[in-house]
Amino acid sequence: MAVNAPFTALQVMQDAPVIPVIVLNDVAHAVPMARALVAGGIRMLEVTLRTPQALACMEAIAKEVPDAVVGAGTVRSAADAKAAANAGAKFAVSPGYTSALGQACRDQGLSLLPGVATGSEIMMAQEDGYTELKFFPAMQAGGPAMLKAWGGPFFDVRFCPTGGVTPQNASEFLSLSNVACVGGSWLVPADALAQGDWPRIEQLAREACQLKLR
Repeated sequence: MAVNAPFTALQVMQDAPVIPVIVLNDVAHAVPMARALVAGGIRMLEVTLRTPQALACMEAIAKEVPDAVVGAGTVRSAADAKAAANAGAKFAVSPGYTSALGQACRDQGLSLLPGVATGSEIMMAQEDGYTELKFFPAMQAGGPAMLKAWGGPFFDVRFCPTGGVTPQNASEFLSLSNVACVGGSWLVPADALAQGDWPRIEQLAREACQLKLR
């Protein structure tokens, strides 16, 4: 039996204009980084499963930063979904979509933002009940123009474009009626992590919260 997720995908998307896409190589960075983002107004945190330390980082944030909502990014399999849930993740973000992955996330109580880049992928996700989707890689797959084109046939879908989204073009995406938020790695720059520059990350989060939705 599927476990109910604590947050719907739409709630995750509507919490702030930007979901930070986070790559962590050092568990010691996880908690102060999360606290900085939360202090800046960003609490939905996508920690990508791209490093060996990712799960330990999620677990540390989930235990020590109660105001943060930990999500797992780069979720590609049922094993990923289970490991993320065990580490304290409340939502998952995937680079693509399969029905098996969707069911695995439901079984683990994880809200899922499935990655799509084509109309067929959108339709497959919709068949399984997903109407909040990650458009990835956003710029490479057509950018704002593609989302505008999808607004007609997929009028009932909301998107989180990720991939090539920057502070300079985020507002163009956010101005679209079918965009609920964007995903961006610029909130947690690698050099800020390396230097432990938590005030800079907090400031980037504050600036991201000022981006306006339509």
